[in-house]
Amino acid sequence: MSKRDYYEVLGIDRDADEGDLKKAYRRLAMKYHPDRNPDDPEAEAKFKEASEAYEILSDDDKRQAYNQFGHAGVDPSQGGAGGFGFEGNFGDIFGDVFGDIFGGGGRGGRGGPGRGSDLRYNMQLDLEQAVNGDTVEVRIPVLAVCEDCDGSGAAPGTSPTICPECQGTGQIRVSQGFFSLQQTCPRCRGQGQIITDPCRSCGGTGRREKRKTLSVKIPAGVDTGDRIRLTGEGEAGAHGGPPGDLYVQVEVRDHPIFVREGRHLYCEVPISFPDAALGGELEVPTLDGRVKLKIPPETQTGKVFRLRGKGVTQVRGGGVGDLLCKVVVETPVKLTDAQKELIRQLKVSLEQNKRHSPKEKSWFDGVKDFFDGLKP
Repeated sequence: MSKRDYYEVLGIDRDADEGDLKKAYRRLAMKYHPDRNPDDPEAEAKFKEASEAYEILSDDDKRQAYNQFGHAGVDPSQGGAGGFGFEGNFGDIFGDVFGDIFGGGGRGGRGGPGRGSDLRYNMQLDLEQAVNGDTVEVRIPVLAVCEDCDGSGAAPGTSPTICPECQGTGQIRVSQGFFSLQQTCPRCRGQGQIITDPCRSCGGTGRREKRKTLSVKIPAGVDTGDRIRLTGEGEAGAHGGPPGDLYVQVEVRDHPIFVREGRHLYCEVPISFPDAALGGELEVPTLDGRVKLKIPPETQTGKVFRLRGKGVTQVRGGGVGDLLCKVVVETPVKLTDAQKELIRQLKVSLEQNKRHSPKEKSWFDGVKDFFDGLKP
């Protein structure tokens, strides 16, 4: 069966640069990676197809040969430059593309120890925790150093030996036609060493999955989207390499009373019609407790009162924010007949003098002028 055009596989133009190439491959690899699609042969085939296209097009020599001769230019059976084992081991390609997301996952050097992968933990916090700070325990699954072999991958009492094929470099050079190419050593798979007697506990990987509990210190003032880095708390590195980091991604839950915008807090305070008309004093909540809010007479709905220093101290500095309280005049409900009669009497009294409702008078005057302007 003939292969699809590599550019078509990745969905890019033939003049796409390295950044576009990586972006296209990363999108497909994240979608079809076998870890995300277990027992899905079709997804695995698409992942292999995308990985093969990326390996060819990301190499300048192979890409030039492919552009000039098509698949024949990179097919080793026809003297081409490519064909370096697409049997399903795409760790190197995948690590090259995704290692720059958090700065991890790549090798420390050819044949050397590999840095462990960075991890991400999504943490939800209450607003009070985010504003005041807290210490939260999390339990996460990680690949940790195998204690039995101390991360070497070799059975206790034995050690890995240098690969005789690549002399420990993890790479070999092959000549095909006019090209001299460097590729991963097939014998040691790029590790530079061979384990003849693998550790039974970890199967020769040097790492075992375990769960560990960490105490994460949440600084005061964090907000949704902030990220806390715990250095060295990611996965253990391969073959004794340094560990990756753990990134805690913060998400603040919605609060039943307050809404946060930067360093300020906002809330709505319902007040009765008598308090709005005659004035009064209310208790309003803050994150530090209750405070008195004085309502002046003739307060209109929508009026905003500012309580200085009752907001948030931002984690990056900039001073303490304020609490802004928006009052909403509440219309009374479930009135008794006697209460309704009192309101009718008040209405009659108020209608005798329009100065009691200046906004209403100006609005109706504006409406009258509008309709008068429509008359021919």
